[in-house]
Amino acid sequence: MKDVTEKTPTLREAVAEAWITMPDDIQQMLRDRQLEKGDALEIARVAGVLAAKKTSELIPFCHPLPITQVEIQYAFEPGAVRVQARVKTIAPTGVEMEALTAASLAALTLYDMLKPHTRELEITSLRLVSKSGGKSGDYQYQPRAAGHLT
Repeated sequence: MKDVTEKTPTLREAVAEAWITMPDDIQQMLRDRQLEKGDALEIARVAGVLAAKKTSELIPFCHPLPITQVEIQYAFEPGAVRVQARVKTIAPTGVEMEALTAASLAALTLYDMLKPHTRELEITSLRLVSKSGGKSGDYQYQPRAAGHLT
């Protein structure tokens, strides 16, 4: 585990996203909150928040951080839902892993709640969208050039 004892706590923020693809009729059921297991969007939101808070217990070299905000949002796109997690803290190290963990667990929870209705589900494109704060400065995701996976 990296020693961050001497680092100054600063405001840190990270945004991560994952996509879950699904048939249009299943997306409509999700949007209408008509799933067999309940309101998948709200349950996945809670799972994402919990995941951000538990990241240091799941990833061996992550420091436990005082998370000050976790926000999970959804965007309905043709054939997919984008799950976006925003995490904030004031700490000596960043919250990128917390945001990535939150987005991935929220997407996994949606998968679990949608699978009784279809097996045509795929979680894709888990990535860090942006980060701010800290010694390394700000970061903003830039899609790769054509011919590369994005």
